[in-house]
Formats: sequence, C-alpha cells, structure tokens
Amino acid sequence: MSTTSSEWFARATRVIPGGVNSPVRAFGAVGGDPLFVRSARGARLITAEGRELTDFCGSWGPLILGHARPEVVAALAAAALEGTSFGISTPREVEFAELLCRLVPGLDRVRLVSSGTEAVMTALRLARGFTGRNRIVKFDGCYHGHSDAMLVSAGSGVLTGGLASSAGVPAGVVADVFVAPYNDLAAVEALFGRHGADIAAVIVEPVAGNMGLVRPAADFLAGLRDITRRAGALLICDEVITGFRFGPTTYGHLHGVHPDLVCLGKIIGGGLPIAAVGGSAGIMERLAPLGPVYQAGTLSGNPVAVAAGRATLEILTLENPYPRLAELGTVIARGLADGAARAGVTLQVPCLGGVFTPFFTGRAVGNLADAKTCDTAAYGAFFRGMLTRGFYLPPSQFEVAFVSAAHTADDARRFVGAAQETFVDIAAGRPPPPQSPS
Repeated sequence: MSTTSSEWFARATRVIPGGVNSPVRAFGAVGGDPLFVRSARGARLITAEGRELTDFCGSWGPLILGHARPEVVAALAAAALEGTSFGISTPREVEFAELLCRLVPGLDRVRLVSSGTEAVMTALRLARGFTGRNRIVKFDGCYHGHSDAMLVSAGSGVLTGGLASSAGVPAGVVADVFVAPYNDLAAVEALFGRHGADIAAVIVEPVAGNMGLVRPAADFLAGLRDITRRAGALLICDEVITGFRFGPTTYGHLHGVHPDLVCLGKIIGGGLPIAAVGGSAGIMERLAPLGPVYQAGTLSGNPVAVAAGRATLEILTLENPYPRLAELGTVIARGLADGAARAGVTLQVPCLGGVFTPFFTGRAVGNLADAKTCDTAAYGAFFRGMLTRGFYLPPSQFEVAFVSAAHTADDARRFVGAAQETFVDIAAGRPPPPQSPS
C-alpha cells in the first residue's frame, strides 16, 4: 500500500500524464518528486507521510481564510445535503451574483462559470462580439488560463516549463494576439497607433502574479484605461488572483480603475471551482440567451461552490483580515531581505498585502525580462531548504506566495528564521538538512 508522496507519484505517472493534473504541481523546476497531501486545516498541510507543513501556497491563492475554515465547510456541507448539481437555476446563484455586484461597483451583470480559464475565454469572446473586432493585446508573462489565444507568451506553469507558448495553438489564433511588455504604455500606444481599429480588447492582470509578483507602475492601469477608451476597445482586468485579495472587492475598484469587463475566480469560490465574468449591462447582455455571443456550462453556478464562495466573501467583509495580512506580509518580506543580505545572497522581495515573491536577482522586477534574470537554481535550493524545515512554497520561481488569515505572527517569525538558515546553506553551497518528521 502506498504511504509516501514518492510512492503515490510513481503510481500517478502510470495513469496521469506526468503524474500531475496541473503542470504547476510538478517539481521539475525545483527538483524532487511532488508532494501528495492527505489533509489540511488552517495554515497546515498534512502530507501522505504524515508530515506537517506550514503552507504559503494556499492552493495557489483561493484559500485566503486558510484550509477547511469551519464556516465555509459548514456552508458547503449544508448545500451538498440538498443536492450537488441540478443543471437548473437555483436561488443560491442569484444571491451570489447579487453579492458580487454589490461588492464590485461597475458590475451590473455577472455570468458564473467554473474556472478562471473559462471566465477569460468568455470575456475575450464577448469583447470580440461587442466590438466587432478580432485582435487582443496581452502582456508578456501574464497568464490568463490555458485557452489557445492566451498561451501566447504566457506566464505561470508555461513560463516555469521554459515554453514560449504551447503545441496545438493554431497559427491563426496567434496572429490575432499582440504581446506587449508589462508596465510599458509606450508599447501599447504604438500597437494601437498601427492596429487600433482592429483591437477588440486589452487584457491585463492588474497586479501580475504569474511571473512572480510584479506591481503595476503608477500610471500603467490608468493609462490602459485611457488608451482603450479613446480607441473604442474594451479593457479586461483579469482579477482571478487579485479579486478580494487586497480588500473585499477588486484591485481595480480599490485603485480607481474601472475596466469594461472583470474576470474573477479563486477566492470567490472559497476553495471550490467557480469563477465569473462581469461588467456593464450593455456589454454583458450580448451574452446568450439575450445576445449573439454564446457561452454555456453544465456546472455553472454549482450550488455547493456558490455556497462556499458566499460564506468566504461574507467572512472577508465582516472580519476584514486585510490589514493583518499586509502586516504579516511585510514582516516576512523584510525578514527575507535582511536574512539574504546577511548571508550574501542576492534577493529582491516585492510584497503587496499578504502576497510576496522572493526573486533571486539583484534587479528590481517590473516585467518578464527582469524576472528572467532570476537565478532559478537558487530558488530551487531555497524551496528545498524551506521544505525540509517544514514550509511549503510554490514550486516555481515565477509564482507568488500567499499569507492567509489562518497564519499567525509566530508562523511568520518561524518562516523568516527558517529562511535565514536556508540562505546560509545556499551561500555555502550546502544541501538542505534532512527533513524534519513534522
């Protein structure tokens, strides 16, 4: 009987491509076999071996309240007892859509879907159908799911794997996507100067999270809003990661940037698969059954996922954990920077709220070209060293780490202490110590 992660991985490789159901779960970029998790609660994971790890990945962002928050579990369990799926409209999905529209000003209508990829795919089709134009502008290193058009110069797992795009993406799809450097308004202006009449939309992560944490320059998002408005194109903010991460609404609303369409996911499902695309009534009502832009999904508005999402958003609104997340994130970022400097390890640690990335480079990271200067081998050593000391991080230099409401000041202190020890090992070229049993 399999009892270790390595044994489970060996079994998985015989029935699952690469042994994982999402490439970002593989450990190819950091070395070793991927973890298999038996259970989790709060800020702790329990591996197949029974090891306890403090989790700073948080299921790649959805678990802002931590694992298995009792109120969220109770809400989804109660919903499941009434039925897990109907393929028929339910009061729960109406109430959830009303909640999203209330929390995100500018959302007149919301269409619920099952994944961030699906939300983006719908937003792009809607933008093309609304404007009558075909071309899209995206940014180098931003990841918007795995639909064909968005795998052109993508970040996240595609970047970690060293791929510029993906096999199976038709040349005709690529031809309709322009790619600009993140934070480069001049490049966007130039694209619109040559092709503005053909561009349906610009899609952007308001805070890039799929080449590591890259903050927008002061005028970047407002500049995109101005360019698209003048050209009659739509601005799409992909807030799958950032939505409800920095406050009980979208990042755009917090910073006075109002896109035409918003994609939401991750946090709005409380750990279950749900996402949404929303915007003004005039645009959203071009979707079927009212308009000619088709979109459908058997599990859209799933009652169990909606229940978990509603419970999560209500807790975030009531408890307002955001100042504390930001405080813990700052403690971690400063501790990492100080520890690396003392050990003689080159490091940049951008932090926003409870989100951070330890970039192993001496160059401030403002776009993908900067991120690619990172020493990915050093990150791999850091990942392994932290794992042996009981901390789980994203297994890629080009992802972001998350603090949750379940983390404590002691978790942050222990994390910084373990990182300082790991930096000393990296500077000395030593392997990490043996894994602790718990």
